[in-house]
Amino acid sequence: MDQLQQAEQVMLKTYNRFPVVLDRGEGVFLYDTDGKKYLDFGAGIAVCALGYGNEAYKNALKDQIDRLTHTSNLYYNAPAIEAAQKLLDASGLDKVFFTNSGTEAVEGALKVALKYAYNKDPNKDYQFIAMKQSFHGRSLGSLSVTGNPHYQEAFLRKDFCAVLADYNDLSDVEAKITDTTCGIILETIQGEGGIHPAEPEFIRGIRKLCDEHDIVMILDEIQCGMGRSGTMFAYEQYGVKPDVLTCAKALGCGVPVGAFVTAEKCSSALVPGDHGTTYGGNPLAAAAVSAVFDIYREQHLVEHVREVGAYLTEKLEELAQASPLIKERRGIHLIQGLEFTIPVAPLIRKCLEHGLILISAGTNVIRFVPPLVITKEDVDSMIRILECCLKEEAIENKK
Repeated sequence: MDQLQQAEQVMLKTYNRFPVVLDRGEGVFLYDTDGKKYLDFGAGIAVCALGYGNEAYKNALKDQIDRLTHTSNLYYNAPAIEAAQKLLDASGLDKVFFTNSGTEAVEGALKVALKYAYNKDPNKDYQFIAMKQSFHGRSLGSLSVTGNPHYQEAFLRKDFCAVLADYNDLSDVEAKITDTTCGIILETIQGEGGIHPAEPEFIRGIRKLCDEHDIVMILDEIQCGMGRSGTMFAYEQYGVKPDVLTCAKALGCGVPVGAFVTAEKCSSALVPGDHGTTYGGNPLAAAAVSAVFDIYREQHLVEHVREVGAYLTEKLEELAQASPLIKERRGIHLIQGLEFTIPVAPLIRKCLEHGLILISAGTNVIRFVPPLVITKEDVDSMIRILECCLKEEAIENKK
């Protein structure tokens, strides 16, 4: 029995995986168990910002494994203290809680908003406002604020779900605020929903509404944060700060770790006993976070993103103008999307056969979230493969 057959027998079928068994990585390339080489423009769904095999990152993890990997949160550990300080310095916020994933970060953020409102008035049934087309995770709490019924059906009662508003429509959000609204949650740049950046007047307007009504503004930067937009966090480009920030993915660059970070306004909402985690912020995960921030600084990675991101934008825009199958390009720097007039799954499969890893964002959008260390030459290689596959797809669609 080969590995693909074995996988089908032993693993729960919750993914429609590609028939590839990945084995190792080097730089911005992945290799399967047959030795085939792939240029990676998915980065493990925006996780592997440093690419593969970064020596400083590997050495930080090896050193920590030799020292200590877990203690529980009954005690402090030095890597978590260091990582927390670096995350606060980068975000401009007040307090950190480390989690194991982005979904858990969202769960914690929701609890902060609920407890903040409860502390003011414990006699109301509070609700959130979330955005249509949003994605915040797979747990029941995070699903309740995910604006896609496909993910919610069979799992959630309708009265458990958030009130949904139209993204980038401030008047719609304002109309849905009531005296039971405890928080507004949104992605600064929608990822799974098709790569939609927030418009400046929208996100600034939400900040103003939250201040006026004393409710909690939660920005989900799990995918678009950690430098991918050309600033460490995308909200920096709008001149706002959230009351709670969620981050994960590139925060650990492959080690499972997330965090929710609170502003001073609500940093005292949760008290001992309100929230907890066994593994969150353990020494190994925290060492990864700390190393990531150091490597970003030493390699001037955010500045690099702006340079190569501008080049990727230019090349994708040229491709969009040249192909009748492409409806629109959207995004900022190294979080980009091409919306097609056709389903993109066959095109992504073709690219994979040609040694290029791409991922979708819905049925008709290809998402470009490569490692942040890609070069202009890598962009050119990706465009060549995608153009070739596009021509094949165009011919097949004419038949």
